[in-house]
Amino acid sequence: MTNREPPRIEVQRTFPLLDQSLYNLHPEDATFYKELTGIEDDEALKQHILDVQAEAYKVAPYAFIYLFLFIRRRLSVLPAYQQVVRIGRERKNPIFLDVGCGFGNDIREVILDGFPAARAIGTDLRQELWDLGHELFKSTPETFPAHFVGGDAFNPEILAVAPPASKETVGVPTPNLSNLTSLNPLRGCVSVIHTTSFFHLFKEDKQLHLARALAGLLSAEPGSIILGAHTGAQEKGVMNQVYRGVEADMFAHSAESWTAMWDGEVFEKGTVKVDAQLKEVSAGEGGDERYPLLYWSVTRL
Repeated sequence: MTNREPPRIEVQRTFPLLDQSLYNLHPEDATFYKELTGIEDDEALKQHILDVQAEAYKVAPYAFIYLFLFIRRRLSVLPAYQQVVRIGRERKNPIFLDVGCGFGNDIREVILDGFPAARAIGTDLRQELWDLGHELFKSTPETFPAHFVGGDAFNPEILAVAPPASKETVGVPTPNLSNLTSLNPLRGCVSVIHTTSFFHLFKEDKQLHLARALAGLLSAEPGSIILGAHTGAQEKGVMNQVYRGVEADMFAHSAESWTAMWDGEVFEKGTVKVDAQLKEVSAGEGGDERYPLLYWSVTRL
C-alpha cells in the first residue's frame, strides 16, 4: 500500500468514517460474489468484503466505497447490456474497456457472460484498487488475465482527445493488450466502453473533454458502443446531494443535453444513436429517498 495522501474527488465535499451498518448485499449480488470468491457463508463473506473496504478506503476515501456501491453489479442492469454480450460473443477480436473500473467488478461480470478475459481492459486512477480487486475476488493476474492501465484520464499521455475513427479504420490490427501503459494505442479499436458513476465526478467542461477522448477510442464498426449510468437531472446544472453523511456538488446532464452532447458535439450528428433515460431509483434500503440516474448508451451507426 502507498503512504501518499489519498486523492480527493473534486465534487465530493465530505469524507465520513466507515459505517458497517450500511452493508447490504442484495441476493443477486451475493450469488455473484459467492461464485467468484468461493466463500459460501454469509457472515464470512461480509467480513471479507469489510476487510477489503477498509483497505480501499485508506487509498481512496470515495463515496462508492463508503456506501458499498462497489458491491453492486452495475453493468448487467444497463438497458444496452445484451448488446455488449453479443459483441463479446460474436465479434472477431472485440475489446472491452471499463473506465473508472475500481476493483474490476464490471469486467468480471461481463467475462462471466462470455466476453473474452484476454480482450478486457480496466483503467483507473488508482492501481491499488485494481490490486485489491484480486484480493476481493480471490484471483491473481494468472487466473484473471484481464489487463489494467493506471493513470489520470485527463492526462493526454494516458488518454488524449482524438477525432472519432472513420469507417476506413475498421479491421486494422489491434495493439498488443498485454503491455499497454496508455489508452492512446487503442484509438479506433475498442468495441465496448463502459463507464458508470464516473462522468458525474467532473464539471461540465471536463465531461465534454472526457466524452471526446473516449469517442476517439471507439471502433467505427457499426454497433460499437459506449454505455453507462450516472447522476442525471430534469434540467442540466449543478446538484447538491447529501446522503448518509456524504455531500457532493455534481454537474448533472438532462437526457436531452446528454443526447445533444454526444450526437452533434462529440460525434458528427447522425453518425450515432443515443439512448438516454432518466430514472428515479431508490437511494437506499428502508427509506423513501429517490435518486435521479441517467442510463445511457451511444452506438455507432
